[in-house]
Amino acid sequence: MLKQSDPEVYAILKKEEKRQQDKLSLIASENCFSPSVREAVGSVFSHKYSEGNVGERYYEGNENIDQLEQLAIDRACQLFKVPKDWTANVQALSGSNANLAVYLALMEAGDTLMSMYLPDGGHLSHGWSFEPDESKRKADLVSGSLVYLGGKRKVHLTSRLYKVVQYKTEPQTKLFNYDEVEKIAVKYKPRLIITGGTAYPRNIDYRRMREVADRVGALYLADIAHEAGLVAGRAVRSPVGVADVVTMTTHKTLRAGRGAIILADKGLIGKINRGLLPGLQGGPHNHNIAGITVGLGEALRPEFTKYAQQVVKNAKHLAKALEKQGFKIVTKGTDKHLLLVDLNDQPILGKNFAFILDEAGLVTNATTLPWDSSPPRNPAGLRLGTPWVTTRGMKEKEMDIIASWIKQVMNIASSWSKLTSQELEEKAGASMELKNIARAVSKLGRNFMDFPKKGMVARAI
Repeated sequence: MLKQSDPEVYAILKKEEKRQQDKLSLIASENCFSPSVREAVGSVFSHKYSEGNVGERYYEGNENIDQLEQLAIDRACQLFKVPKDWTANVQALSGSNANLAVYLALMEAGDTLMSMYLPDGGHLSHGWSFEPDESKRKADLVSGSLVYLGGKRKVHLTSRLYKVVQYKTEPQTKLFNYDEVEKIAVKYKPRLIITGGTAYPRNIDYRRMREVADRVGALYLADIAHEAGLVAGRAVRSPVGVADVVTMTTHKTLRAGRGAIILADKGLIGKINRGLLPGLQGGPHNHNIAGITVGLGEALRPEFTKYAQQVVKNAKHLAKALEKQGFKIVTKGTDKHLLLVDLNDQPILGKNFAFILDEAGLVTNATTLPWDSSPPRNPAGLRLGTPWVTTRGMKEKEMDIIASWIKQVMNIASSWSKLTSQELEEKAGASMELKNIARAVSKLGRNFMDFPKKGMVARAI
């Protein structure tokens, strides 16, 4: 139908389908969803407006929406094994919205929030701001201070509403020292402490952070946007029942479509619901809630536990394989689905290398590294993740192949380090060696299709 009604959009869609099939996504925040999730997202649920909560809508005709949303809440509580006095909100449009709703519910403007330092793996929605003066940024690195009090440029709304204090990893280990985090909390007395982010490859000690929060009388929010599927699949630790509130996105390791879930005890969830509506957004996106509901149902099956555990196995194996290829891995490995490659000793840094890898069919993203002075527009790090390739059915054997390709690409690009960005793009686009790797990547991809139509879940792990 789309082909006839809008051939332009149809053509773009087909190109994107081909890109996703021919290339391998190693972006830690990406995954693909089952045909059932996609069917639910594209359903008539998108037609209905349902401002309000279950049983408390401002519009009539929501009896089926109520049933759907309650099913999503029930499945979320079952999957994450929430305590009896906890429940869920599934209406947040994104992880950032979920976090903002929690802030609006639990804090007043001007309160102090304490979160993970962004270059050490934190997230923008946890209150990022920076100092435009490059010399001051470098001086902060040289100082060795484990606390960051922000800069003049308030990047995210959170940093405009609240006083944000951020804790850093230690310079040598690139790991958090929880005793030092506690000292920072004692000094600055935050109203809310946050853990979680986008690029910290090691497990977080949720119970130790609970102790820190209790000592200073703070509430504790655990953001598991990246790890949600791994928590659900019992592949990593769970903060549920330890933190006061847990937020997550649903499209990364959870494979449940676009949206977010908030878990909290019933004494807090009412405030959080009001923080979300009317505090932050209007009617929920019911088609996305439908996809989330289906995805949660899939995650309750035994196959999902195997999937989550294989994601971690693949990430650990890929880290070791890259080390064997001569790459430096931050923290010397990973506990979850992502790993960071330090390219400071390589001829090509993160942003340019990510572009060249994409030309070879390997989709990645550049990232900042802890305690690194590389320019933000071309950071020295590369972030790799295994959720999507694992969904496609790949295992350790394929991680070895991928590591080999990454090394080959670096060897090809090693003589391009002095080129301008435009020259590098032209060189990469014309490279027959990169094209040959891209063909090999595509050939491997054809053996690992995204969610074959015959099955609800990807290839057996």
